Amino acid sequence: MRGDEVPSDGGREPARHAEATVHGAGGYVDLKLDHHTNDGIEVVDVEGEIDVYTAPRLRELLIELVNIGHYQLVVNMEKVEFLDSTGLGVLVGGLKRVRAHDGSLDLVCTQERILKIFRITGLTKVFGIHDSVDEAIAARKSEK
Repeated sequence: MRGDEVPSDGGREPARHAEATVHGAGGYVDLKLDHHTNDGIEVVDVEGEIDVYTAPRLRELLIELVNIGHYQLVVNMEKVEFLDSTGLGVLVGGLKRVRAHDGSLDLVCTQERILKIFRITGLTKVFGIHDSVDEAIAARKSEK
């Protein structure tokens, strides 16, 4: 079409929508990490996707926390939208690190699609999985 021609649809071209959120390598989906101490237990808040691209950041944080002496951890996954096998591996690795110091790593997860991954892999028998951070902390305190 030349610059002076009008399309047969009266100038309205079909809308082209770019995907606002790109998943995968170089995409916009990110992982937000934060942590704080609650009643002597370090709580790691995770938001976003834990996958092959973002999991190394979570791994680094868990290693850093263990290296500075935090062996009682709760990973709050309430805002995790996706978890792949790399993410599972990071969580299992974190559990091994804290257990080497007689510590614990509990999870907070209420989303069925994420819980299903833990059930299918048998990891519900490995991790303490709770409905809230307060419940996870209370369960850990009652075991002491």
